[in-house]
Amino acid sequence: MRAITSRAGVAAAAILLSTGCALPTGHAAHPAAGTGGGTGRAMGTVSAVPAATAALTPAHGTVRVASASTASAASAAKGPARCRTTGLRARVGRQDPAAGNRYAPLVLTNASGRTCWVYGFVGLVLIDGRGDVLRTRTRRESVTPHRVTLRPGASAHARLHWTVVPTDHETRCPVSARLMIIPPDEVAHLEVPFAAAICDDGRIDARPMSPGSGL
Repeated sequence: MRAITSRAGVAAAAILLSTGCALPTGHAAHPAAGTGGGTGRAMGTVSAVPAATAALTPAHGTVRVASASTASAASAAKGPARCRTTGLRARVGRQDPAAGNRYAPLVLTNASGRTCWVYGFVGLVLIDGRGDVLRTRTRRESVTPHRVTLRPGASAHARLHWTVVPTDHETRCPVSARLMIIPPDEVAHLEVPFAAAICDDGRIDARPMSPGSGL
């Protein structure tokens, strides 16, 4: 079955799959500390001095501001930031067949010049050869996610699994041409070639990101 829908609408729904909101019961959406929870910050925001700080300002109005070097040192002390879509490359590795099933690694590589980390599950949207969005059901496997730190050029992968055997109500399985990927906790997506027949109404089982590029 193929649902002809705009990429923008389906991508917006798929973004929920790349956040911690829909993790299986008992799974934390983020590590206990050091995570970047927000997906966006209003542009042009001007930071003001808090009221409590203003009350302590000397009468002559002199306020000491931390130097840029001090701020940079404090930022560095917090460690690497989360990997952003703009700093990642994506690909789907070799498909391994197994009695009607297929397995493949979805690989994210740090293409930026800075160390960053990924944590959790990706969001996925299948696209056919005409550019139409196919029905996609991404099921998160019950595997505890762990933060994966990526130096520049390093990779992490998520194991994908799907079946190529039609279910009772299917006469054929739609064939995808491309795959839209939303990295964990991101909004922007990547799109890569992905030729596969996905049965069971487009169901893809996905594991959380793990170190390396192979299964």
